[in-house]
Amino acid sequence: MTAVRDNTVDGLVRDSARRVPDRVALRYRDRSRTYAELDAAVSTGAAVLRGRHGLLPGDRGATFAHNSDAYLIAFLACARAGLVHVPVNQNLTGEDLVHVLGDSGSALVLADPDLAGRVPEGYAVCALRDAPGSFLAELEAPLPFESAADPAALVQLLYTSGTTALPKGAMMTHRALAHEYESAVAALDLAEGDRPVHALPLYHSAQTHVFLLPYLAVGARNTIVDAPDADVLFDLVEAGEADSLFAPPTVWIGLTGHPRFATARLGALRKAYYGASIMPVPVLERLRARLPELGFYNCFGQSEIGPLATVLGPAEHEGRMDSCGRPVRHVEAKVVDEDGAEVPDGTAGEVVYRSPQLCQGYWNDAEATEKAFRDGWFRSGDLAVRDAQGYYTVVDRVKDVINSGGVLVASRQVEDVLYTHPGVAEAAVVGLPDERWIEAVTAFVVPRGKVTEAELTAYARDRLAHFKAPKRVVLVDALPRNASGKILKRELRDRFTRD
Repeated sequence: MTAVRDNTVDGLVRDSARRVPDRVALRYRDRSRTYAELDAAVSTGAAVLRGRHGLLPGDRGATFAHNSDAYLIAFLACARAGLVHVPVNQNLTGEDLVHVLGDSGSALVLADPDLAGRVPEGYAVCALRDAPGSFLAELEAPLPFESAADPAALVQLLYTSGTTALPKGAMMTHRALAHEYESAVAALDLAEGDRPVHALPLYHSAQTHVFLLPYLAVGARNTIVDAPDADVLFDLVEAGEADSLFAPPTVWIGLTGHPRFATARLGALRKAYYGASIMPVPVLERLRARLPELGFYNCFGQSEIGPLATVLGPAEHEGRMDSCGRPVRHVEAKVVDEDGAEVPDGTAGEVVYRSPQLCQGYWNDAEATEKAFRDGWFRSGDLAVRDAQGYYTVVDRVKDVINSGGVLVASRQVEDVLYTHPGVAEAAVVGLPDERWIEAVTAFVVPRGKVTEAELTAYARDRLAHFKAPKRVVLVDALPRNASGKILKRELRDRFTRD
């Protein structure tokens, strides 16, 4: 067996093709490929990128597209060709898209036809699928290709979600991702007999690197769908075609509020994974009450570490449902103060990591790299508490902690209280500038049914210390978020500070 440090991303898929060549590896709409067929398509794709498109090892190739089998093959083909893949959020437009393509220096953009028009002039663009001469069409004539992948080489630039600033490109090597895949398989009980459905955008590191690639590495049968549509997911589960699902809290909230949730036959669903942002405890309690036999896993981390750092397994939820668990196999973590000194258990501080899963730094940004790493430890920006058993509970993002009258308030605690009110569908709490309080605790709420701002304000004040209770509740139609489900609190602060 190849040592994990010597694995490559495409090599893990090739290993599965050797072991279970005739098993279905991937389904998307009416198309399916066995592991042998997937591996052959990856080799052809690598040959096409290097030959017909003239890309050289180390060149960056971007994918600007929706979910599909072609998206996965493009990533694996880049890996096998020795290129650096750049997954681009399909929702980007204007300056944000210009920043990612320009910062990465992408030599080719594989784009879905409906997105190609957004790509700025000056970039070589090839249709990924659904067009004459597309990358997917070029795979129909098989071509041989010997892998040019190097375990130590960069394989992907994972651009951060940009919730607090412009996205930065985390430089991920084959070796880092191979370690992360091994951590994910062990911590999440991924098995070749599972039938996972992949519904979140494949440009996002959690869906691709915590689930899709690790599941391909163990030889499971994978289904990719276009989006986390509740009816599609319920249909797959009821048909026995899906027994494993990852989704961020926003999607799980939507599923629990769907008319079919109470009556759908969901017994085939065995593993439920959540992450990408903090799950409100009241929502998790509703899910567990409806599906008591379902195993829930809390997955926590960030793009820079592959992105899985900690996991709370099904047997660990009781009594600690607000915890994100303990570090996975290849991750070492600790909680430190502002000077980098480790703090005692039970004390809030910033989580820092040391791991072979970590990125090599930020592409074209030596200053950000230097700030992120200290004495070999990566500064996560997450404020957390560790208990005596080694379980971590995230309190907030360091930048989201609210300074109200000189007292620090964690937005998560206020949000959890609001989620217990039946009239609250979603909530986000931020600090807005205030002459008296420095920052006023402000709650933005998407209502469920009829509820007033005054009612919610009084509800929170009855259940929280006076300095934690919202000074103001604002009812909104929707909360701003990126495609991975993270609420963009920076956008809320900016918008309502201007207003």
